[in-house]
Amino acid sequence: MRFSLDQLQVLVTVAQAGSFSAAARRLGRTQSTISAAIANLEADLGVELFDRSTRIPALTAAGRKLLLEAEAVLERCLALEGHADSLTEETEPSLTLAIEVPYNTVMPVLCEFEQAFPHVDLVVRHPVYGDVAGMVQKGEVEMGIAFSQPEYPRELEFQQLGKLIMVHVTHPAHPLAQLSQVSFADLHAHRRLAFSAHASKLPSSEYLRAPQLWQAESYMALLEMVRAGLGWATLPRQLIHRELASGDLVELQLAAYPHTDWLVGVDLLWPRRQGRGKAKRWLKERLMRNKVFELDSQGKATTL
Repeated sequence: MRFSLDQLQVLVTVAQAGSFSAAARRLGRTQSTISAAIANLEADLGVELFDRSTRIPALTAAGRKLLLEAEAVLERCLALEGHADSLTEETEPSLTLAIEVPYNTVMPVLCEFEQAFPHVDLVVRHPVYGDVAGMVQKGEVEMGIAFSQPEYPRELEFQQLGKLIMVHVTHPAHPLAQLSQVSFADLHAHRRLAFSAHASKLPSSEYLRAPQLWQAESYMALLEMVRAGLGWATLPRQLIHRELASGDLVELQLAAYPHTDWLVGVDLLWPRRQGRGKAKRWLKERLMRNKVFELDSQGKATTL
């Protein structure tokens, strides 16, 4: 083979970073090393990959085509490594998960895990700023359960576990609770209470912005703030079904979306190159096979 996997990684990193210098910083190398790797790859392939006539080298037409091939090769290498790691029968002493959805939705699976692996320690981390993908990519956690994002780093794989129904709620005595239909202008006139990890990240949340915004780093804190009548919030229905049934909270009916549920996907994330361990493989397969979230025949979210 006339080229190395390292050269392909450099090519992909330069394309992603936008310049040789940015790629050097990302890979922890010197710019001259990156330039030499690209020059050697061009010599090995017999093709000019970058147009150097401008201040910042840009991919040539041939470079753009071969970049897709390079990305495919690297993805297959990661898949090979992951498959090899998955064949081990060793049981790791501990696992670390990042969970940014309400914990009650994953607790049944964790209870089964405790029975299957009573001697494996489990650490659950709560990502304050919602960067579950980043935590998995950096190796800070083995897996993550997060609200779906439009794209993930190439080093990660994912599978959707289902969808949550998000509802807009407030205290029964709050002025918004007295309206049969609530407009966006009505929402904007009152304080919004938001889960800090998703104050402005969730899809379709643009209209939720309000001049007054209080944020909380946990759903429990946010729920208590709503109960105290401090404002309105958007919460997963599974988290507050008891409060809605008892009348402690009131669901707001948005005039712009009558009888329409706001569905937000939930994904399981893991690295393509998986760490060795029987417990991790069991937990991942259990989550993927049975799902943690699904919609019933009436379109309501339920937990298995």
